[in-house]
Amino acid sequence: MAHFPTLADVDRIAALNNAAIRNLQITQCYHELSIALAGRIAPGANWCAFATWASKQAGQTIRKEDLKSLLERRVRTSAEMHQANQTIAASTEASAVRSDRLGELVLKASTLSRSIDLASEAVGRGNLKVFAEIGRQFARFCATCLDDQEPEQAKIDAFCQQLRDGEPPEGQRYLRRAFRHYYQARFTPDQKARAELILLANLEVGFHEQIRLQPEIAEGLDAGLISSEAFTRQLLAILYPSGGWLVLWNLLLRRLLGRPTGLDQAVQTLATAAGKALREVITESMMTITLPGSRRLRLGEDLQANYPEVLRNLTIFDLKDLLATIDPTPDNPSESGAIDWADLPDRMHFIAELFRCYQENPEIFEPPFTAAQTDAIKAGRLPAGEL
Repeated sequence: MAHFPTLADVDRIAALNNAAIRNLQITQCYHELSIALAGRIAPGANWCAFATWASKQAGQTIRKEDLKSLLERRVRTSAEMHQANQTIAASTEASAVRSDRLGELVLKASTLSRSIDLASEAVGRGNLKVFAEIGRQFARFCATCLDDQEPEQAKIDAFCQQLRDGEPPEGQRYLRRAFRHYYQARFTPDQKARAELILLANLEVGFHEQIRLQPEIAEGLDAGLISSEAFTRQLLAILYPSGGWLVLWNLLLRRLLGRPTGLDQAVQTLATAAGKALREVITESMMTITLPGSRRLRLGEDLQANYPEVLRNLTIFDLKDLLATIDPTPDNPSESGAIDWADLPDRMHFIAELFRCYQENPEIFEPPFTAAQTDAIKAGRLPAGEL
């Protein structure tokens, strides 16, 4: 059996303080676990194989790649912001604001850097939380159960007894069920039955994972929210360095009297548009996953894929029962796009279809990094090249 990550490996990675390096090592560790599982259970993609690519995508948000430049482009190409800026320019001293400074002013007033930092921190915590719990259990499963040549009920029972009973987020009932199904698949000769057991186990782990991640996902998306009042104060302080508070007091007074000025309305328009642009950029970063072969999936769009033959007509009762709970369009990947990634049922619908459509695709097992990048990552360095 090829080397697989040990409990010590998982604990060492989870203890790393550098979030970017930790994420890269988590991603590589998931890949190695997925290969070990596939070699013993079935060639179909297990949860760790999908986790490899989800973790790699999370790394872009953690490293804040392209978020600032993408937001700057959105701000500078927004017709709504441009019109609001014209109003502001006409309402202030000619030297106070120029059209070409719109992006700079809005980005300063919207505390862009802090918003991106918050999104990065939330995604990093979620990446670590899942790995430290679920990745650790997969390493333990590989070490204790994957070498069995015949099913040993006592061994899998002992493994599952170390998982907490009860519902997630605190209970680990779904993880217990998942590892029993992975173990059962290991000794199931029928290809179709084995594929259905793998899908069932993947969905059970995924359901537990997504419930556990709910706070971090919501926090990451909410990092793009901007307070209109705070934005107004900061923008006016930039426009009027020596008297912004007087202008703000006048705007607030006129607003209370029901007579807002054109400047006030323009600033509020800018605040709304800036908040929308920031949330869209962060959402796009969190709601995109790139699979091998440069297959870029936008999680808000329906999957353009079909079920593999072995998973087209399902027969295992527990699998159909779980899908009836998490998949509102059973046996059809249509309407799978998640409108709101912070909504757990919406998110699980997409994930269920993703797992089912791509489970039999061997490309899922491709290495997430080049050999040179992998060497650098394992040495604790940020590798060169596109990640």
